[in-house]
Amino acid sequence: MERHVESAITIKGQATIPKPIREHLGLKPGDRVKFFVHPDGSVVLLPKLPVASLRGLVAARLHPPTTDDIAEAAAAGAIQDMSPRRRR
Repeated sequence: MERHVESAITIKGQATIPKPIREHLGLKPGDRVKFFVHPDGSVVLLPKLPVASLRGLVAARLHPPTTDDIAEAAAAGAIQDMSPRRRR
């Protein structure tokens, strides 16, 4: 892929994503993208993946959690949230 590509901003504030970038990200017409602004001022554009694309990334649990498991995890999280945090 080319290291340097450009795109002009239209009067409507729109820009065309150059073909090498679209191909690199696997973008097709109608796909959505997300923009992230980092503290240093740099901007990152990433494809917004549909939820269906995440299917199969995490192994299924053999047994779904019980209501007791959920209550226990919620209580543990609440206790952790209430504990004093150390300052650096």
